[in-house]
Amino acid sequence: MQERAAELRAEGKKGAKKADGMQAVLDRIAQMAPADRTLAERVHLTVVTVAPQLSPKTWYGMPAYANEDGKIVVFFQDAGKFNYRYSTLGFQEAAHLDDGDLWPVSYALRTWSPTVEKRVRELVTAAVS
Repeated sequence: MQERAAELRAEGKKGAKKADGMQAVLDRIAQMAPADRTLAERVHLTVVTVAPQLSPKTWYGMPAYANEDGKIVVFFQDAGKFNYRYSTLGFQEAAHLDDGDLWPVSYALRTWSPTVEKRVRELVTAAVS
């Protein structure tokens, strides 16, 4: 809750907000355990490459990426945050992933591979289309 309060205060600042958001994401990634950090770095690189229009920011203490309306589209939750056995790549309602009446909005990430990177690229591309 304290992290979210700090995030909301920071969002009120004008000017270098996007740069501040990027630094907050990089700082959060640097705090992660090595295995989580590796995944988070790869997710971060993929998202900023595929969807440069998204603004990096922290969201409830997690690296996240928001659209021009400030709505979170995609986020990364490290396994260590809640003592899970895997990290998670998640999408919020602003992501354009709707597919009928049922579709996944969260994906477990255990390792990074070319296949995983390809799928993450596809998901992020679809989410911002």
